[in-house]
Amino acid sequence: MLNKVLITTLFLLINCFSLLAQNKDDAERPKEIPDEVVVDSIIEIKNPINPLSPAKAAFYSAILPGLGQAYNKKYWKIPLVYAALGTGIYFYTTNNKEYNRYRDAYKSRLAGFTNDEFYFDANGNQLSTPRVTDDGLRRAQKLFRRNKEISLLVTVGLYALNIIDANVDAHLLQYNVDENLSLVPHYKINEMDATGNLGLTLNFKF
Repeated sequence: MLNKVLITTLFLLINCFSLLAQNKDDAERPKEIPDEVVVDSIIEIKNPINPLSPAKAAFYSAILPGLGQAYNKKYWKIPLVYAALGTGIYFYTTNNKEYNRYRDAYKSRLAGFTNDEFYFDANGNQLSTPRVTDDGLRRAQKLFRRNKEISLLVTVGLYALNIIDANVDAHLLQYNVDENLSLVPHYKINEMDATGNLGLTLNFKF
C-alpha cells in the first residue's frame, strides 16, 4: 500500500514540473500578431461586391468605346480600343471609296460614255482603249464590296469585344483572391509502392 502511494505521489510531482516548464516556455515565446482583428464576431470587408458594376461597365462601353475601361480604371486599354476600331473604320472607308470608283466607271460605260477615269493615262491623255475593261470593272466591284463588308463586320466585332472586355474586367475585379481561400494542386510519392499520386487540395481558413 505504501509503495502505491509513493509511486502516485512521484507521478503527480513529475506532471507538475512538466506543466510548470511548459507554462514557462509559453510565457517566453513571443506572441504572434493576428492577421485579422474580429470585432463583435464581424469581419469588415474592405471592398464590398457591387453586382451592378459589370453591367455599368458594359453600358458605358456601349455608349462610348473605352469609357467602360476607364470605369474599371484600366486606362492602358483605351488606346488599344481606339486603335482597333480606327483600323477597322479605315479599311472600311478605303474599300468603300475604291468600290464607288469602279461602280461609277461601270455605270458610265453602261450609259454609253467613254470618259471615265480609266480612259485616261497618268498624264491626262485620253486612250483609245481603257486601262480597265468592263469585265475588270465588274471584278473590282465584287472584290472591293466583299472587302468592305468584311471590314464592317470586323469593326462591329471589335466594338462588341470592347463591351465584353469591360464587362469581364468588372467581374474579375470583384473576384475573390483572398489568401484564406486557395485551390492548390499537389503531387505526392507513395512510399509503399513508389508510385505517384496527383491531387487537388482546397484550403479554407476562417
